[in-house]
Amino acid sequence: MSKLRRYFFTGLLIILPIFITVYFLFVIFRFIDGIWGSLINFYLRRLLGFSIPGLGFILGMLTVIGVGFLATHFLGKRIFLGLEHWVLKFPFVRQVYPAVKKIVGFFLAKDKPAFKEVVLLEYPAKGIWSIGFVTNGDSFQEAKDKSGKDLLHVFIATTPSPFSGFLVLMPKEEVKYLNISIEEGLKLIVSGGILKPA
Repeated sequence: MSKLRRYFFTGLLIILPIFITVYFLFVIFRFIDGIWGSLINFYLRRLLGFSIPGLGFILGMLTVIGVGFLATHFLGKRIFLGLEHWVLKFPFVRQVYPAVKKIVGFFLAKDKPAFKEVVLLEYPAKGIWSIGFVTNGDSFQEAKDKSGKDLLHVFIATTPSPFSGFLVLMPKEEVKYLNISIEEGLKLIVSGGILKPA
């Protein structure tokens, strides 16, 4: 019985990560395919009597590549800047779009990674330590003036998603830098502390 239990958990350890990865890829595929695919396949079924699974996904990818191609050229840049300027005239969009654009650009930037260093800080109370990621080495001027201290922007991620959490502004002297990589810090958060840095 103990051998069967060991085999079961060993098999689970191998199959579960594969299953979860495939599931997430499937969800992403269905989402992208649903944007274009449902409309196109509706007309294909109506006119020709059949549909093509994955057509929306292919068209979605081609659309992203096409927009990227246009945006890298001079005329495309002008068109998208004009379009962006027009879209920002709408009240709700004006509040949401700029922040979302900056966050997405920050996370996708190759030369400037979103998280700079992994740190340890006493938060939310003394004696309780949290793992955080430095997102900006210098706080904005008003925060410095009103606190009278040099503050770090530290993002404290929540398990299991490292991209949800909250921002704290911590005095530099109260932050301890850890000698681990961003990747190791993310693994620690995602695994809930199971995967420890080497």
